[in-house]
Amino acid sequence: MRRLCTICARGGSKGVKGKNLRVLGGKPLIAHTIEQALKSGLFEVVAVSSDSLDILNAGRDFGADCIVERPSELATDTAGKLPAIRHCAETVEDRRQTAFDVFVDLDATSPLRDIDDIKGAVALLEESGAGNVITGAPARRSPYFNLVEVDESGGVHLSKPLKTKIERRQDSPKCYDMNASIYAWTRQAFFSGPDNLFGGETRLFIMPEERSMDIDSELNFQLVEFLLSKKR
Repeated sequence: MRRLCTICARGGSKGVKGKNLRVLGGKPLIAHTIEQALKSGLFEVVAVSSDSLDILNAGRDFGADCIVERPSELATDTAGKLPAIRHCAETVEDRRQTAFDVFVDLDATSPLRDIDDIKGAVALLEESGAGNVITGAPARRSPYFNLVEVDESGGVHLSKPLKTKIERRQDSPKCYDMNASIYAWTRQAFFSGPDNLFGGETRLFIMPEERSMDIDSELNFQLVEFLLSKKR
């Protein structure tokens, strides 16, 4: 299998200013993900995509095989991430004149993942016959028990009520929070429409909560900093 890893990181950030280059555990945040990808030994190419020259330089400094400048229209506050992943993948294939079998994207703001998480998600993709794999952790709230919505009249109700009342959250159907840590696609699934994560052949690789935190606020950053120090 020829596998490509993409790491897509914008220069702008609303929740944590400059978070992708902010120092965490003695190195820029993005460096943790680059090193995980390289140490996994899974990928023929590890590519970093960004609209920021500083992030691209960091990618080069920490060993990324390919540096891709992201177009400005794919780096706005409203731009989705999946088109940026596709742009990065297509650019790498064009430069290398190579067709990859498997595409994996690692989120730069999820540094607590293990290399075994990456290997496990890729193995699930390749061994299950799935089109794509997403990662998630057991949900802390359940739409069947303690996740509610407010309707137009102001009334509050469960997001997804069942016919039979559930007395304990543990008895509700299992639900998972997407953690955006790892995405993996086969070539066919990737180029048939990566703008939609969910297809008939989507599978979930489950990660524990302590390795699933995504940095999107100052509190997240401080918690990840603490958990990383304990992990070490």
